[in-house]
Amino acid sequence: MGYQEIWQPYREEVEERFPLVMGRLEQIMAEETVPQPYRGYFRQASSFLLRLAALEQEITSGEWAKKSLGELAEENKSLYQEILPGHYGKSYASPGYAGKELGRYGKMLGMLYADIRSLIPYAFEGRIYDLTIFSELLVEVYNAFEGEELPGERQVQQILYWFYHDYGEIFTETGVRAQTDPELDFYTRIIMDSDFEDLRYLYRYGAYITENEIRTAEFLNSLPMEEIKAMADTYTEGYRIGFEVTGKDLSKKKFVDLRYPIGFERMMRAAVENFGKMGLKPVTMRTGELSFSGRGTGTRAIQSTSPNRQYEYDHKSDKAVYLDKAFVERRLEVLKTAYEARKKEAAWYAGPAVVETFGEEGFSPKASPYACQYDEKQQKLNVYYSNQAVQVTNQYIKGEERSFTIIAYPIPEIGPKFEEIFAETVKVNTLDYKLYQEMQQKIIDVLDQGVSVRITGKGKNTTDLTVALHPLKDRSRETAFENCVADVNIPVGEVFTSPRLTGTNGHLHVTEVYLAGLKYLDLEVDFQDGMICSYSCKNFPEEKENQAFLKENLLKHHDTLPLGEFAIGTNTTAYRMGIDYKIQDKLPILIAEKTGPHFAVGDTCYSWAEDTPVFNPDGKEIVARDNEVSILRKEDAQKAYFNCHTDITIPYNELGRITVQGADGACVDVIRDGKFVVPGTEVLNVPLELNTPQE
Repeated sequence: MGYQEIWQPYREEVEERFPLVMGRLEQIMAEETVPQPYRGYFRQASSFLLRLAALEQEITSGEWAKKSLGELAEENKSLYQEILPGHYGKSYASPGYAGKELGRYGKMLGMLYADIRSLIPYAFEGRIYDLTIFSELLVEVYNAFEGEELPGERQVQQILYWFYHDYGEIFTETGVRAQTDPELDFYTRIIMDSDFEDLRYLYRYGAYITENEIRTAEFLNSLPMEEIKAMADTYTEGYRIGFEVTGKDLSKKKFVDLRYPIGFERMMRAAVENFGKMGLKPVTMRTGELSFSGRGTGTRAIQSTSPNRQYEYDHKSDKAVYLDKAFVERRLEVLKTAYEARKKEAAWYAGPAVVETFGEEGFSPKASPYACQYDEKQQKLNVYYSNQAVQVTNQYIKGEERSFTIIAYPIPEIGPKFEEIFAETVKVNTLDYKLYQEMQQKIIDVLDQGVSVRITGKGKNTTDLTVALHPLKDRSRETAFENCVADVNIPVGEVFTSPRLTGTNGHLHVTEVYLAGLKYLDLEVDFQDGMICSYSCKNFPEEKENQAFLKENLLKHHDTLPLGEFAIGTNTTAYRMGIDYKIQDKLPILIAEKTGPHFAVGDTCYSWAEDTPVFNPDGKEIVARDNEVSILRKEDAQKAYFNCHTDITIPYNELGRITVQGADGACVDVIRDGKFVVPGTEVLNVPLELNTPQE
């Protein structure tokens, strides 16, 4: 069964409804039964849906494929134009504009408009079902405004609530199926069937396409095939080795979850061929960008340049319009049913293989009083759902049986030296892991002698944090730190542990850092017995705004989080690259975490797989896989996991010392004045000594 055959039953279900609702939308365009300013909103939303329906017909008929590259580029720009920064202020997609124009209905109608705009890729995929049901939803809301009196807010909210409550079953089933059915091959066919020299293929996704995607594709087209294969080999071998080093049986698996940026299709084709030799077929998560599945959370499997990150930030909490306890319980019930229906296939899912990009200009979000926000009860419901959903998923896709890999490359937006930086990144991604393995083992040997580690900053960095280490019963057979080389987590370069929480106390400070694409200024976090006890930043003038920003984006709506990981990054070559090309602020966390000590708040690196033995290359078992919170999984998993893990890195130039403290009070430095001092690690200082960045 192919892609079109899978969607055929859905198309047949709305075969009669689709033309009827399109006809109704056309009537709305001419009617005056709804008063202003609401009439303008409904006409604009109807016009957009009609355009998507016409676009879907054009694609299905084959007419779209006859367009020139220039025509496709113009059409793409037109589809996204109203949310581009220059136009956003006068779009119903802007909470500020919707709030001012539509008053008390602004948040609800703005959320619906953003969901309607999220259907652009669905038109390209031929998903008439989704276009139909959202059109019917718009008509139902419109009907409520046709009465002699305007509807109550509760009436409009209930229309939206029951739509997402009822159709959430379809959204969830589609997501689970995409994870477990390679026949949903819309993206795979783009990878495998496209003529990469004909850049029109980039527009087949329906995503926003910029110079980043175009120039990336052109650049990869210019590389010799052996270089493309080498990039793909690094990526796919990391995935395979991830199973090997953790003792997991890859032969039981059949599906690899591809996640990649548009423009990398030439590399991905070579990767698909490599995975095929491992017995793995590609699947792709179809999360979309609906409010239901988490718009603005960066969860899309297929990435392209955002048309407007402020738009995504404004709409990240749109689910607040309809989120309540009954909705969450229903969604969990549906999730379990969906997995149960595909129980056999879910067990074949091997995990994600991710290609990330970096180089976008930094983004400092602006808070809008008109944007949807979760209240305290909804924040707790989000935490509850996330925890329960992971537990449900883990019943069918067991954490101890799956793995992943992740690698990152720059995009042209990084600057005029894009091609140089790309080549340098390839070198960073393929450093001699044996050399790093040996040096990192020397660092681990020192760390394992201690009961705690003290980390202090220098200059403007006020960090002073003591991290308690997991006790070792037999140092000849046990270790507290993992010797992390380039397999699942490319590039090479860190040693990490799950700290003991009791005895982990102090202050963590970074003057400037980007986490998940958001900029944090003077981020400060205090720990008491391993748990966050206070936090602050200087992003906004009002402390209340800073606290709300951190609660949502760093603590992920939790009241507190544990220090789930302490690590020492050793990839000074990557750090040097950041300095030489002045891109320190653009390095993704995947690389940035290797360029200094980092501290992850949230779950440990071993969450959901703590009972699986893990060994370093020297044969010692890594016994620091739990902490005082994660061990609670044996009583109640909801108390043990937070379903987040955010790395905060202190760059070498802000680092004073990392000192191992022994039970007898003896102290040994691993890093002093930002330089490695463990014998045998001197080569790591070479990139640091070429010159020192300005403080």
